[in-house]
Amino acid sequence: MVKMPAEVRETLEKQKPVPIATASKDGIPNVVFVGMLKVLDDETIMIADNFFYKTAANLGENPQISILCYSSETKKSFQIKGKVEVHTTGPVHEEMLKWVHGINPKLPGKSTVMVKVDKIYNAMWGPAAGKQIA
Repeated sequence: MVKMPAEVRETLEKQKPVPIATASKDGIPNVVFVGMLKVLDDETIMIADNFFYKTAANLGENPQISILCYSSETKKSFQIKGKVEVHTTGPVHEEMLKWVHGINPKLPGKSTVMVKVDKIYNAMWGPAAGKQIA
């Protein structure tokens, strides 16, 4: 695991919705926007699964995720890669449900996707494009 630098965390926290990418065990990619994403600490991101279909199937087969964030203010963009654990019961899931239902009690909160950050890359164009920063 790595810690998100402050500028990465701030960029991710300000962006809504956030694109996330997953892949099946056969490598078939899937990208969706999520609105219910929360940074818990410098190493952990919580995503609420309200309506995942292919994303949920992919995470069941291949627990890897890529998250992209961009700031129009700073003109910086970052790709965050991590490993996920999916929870459908227990304290982590209850915490997510409380958060989600506090925003909209009609959302289903099917599962909680916990992301442990593994690597972070510069996702802007230019000479540093694609360079690992953490």
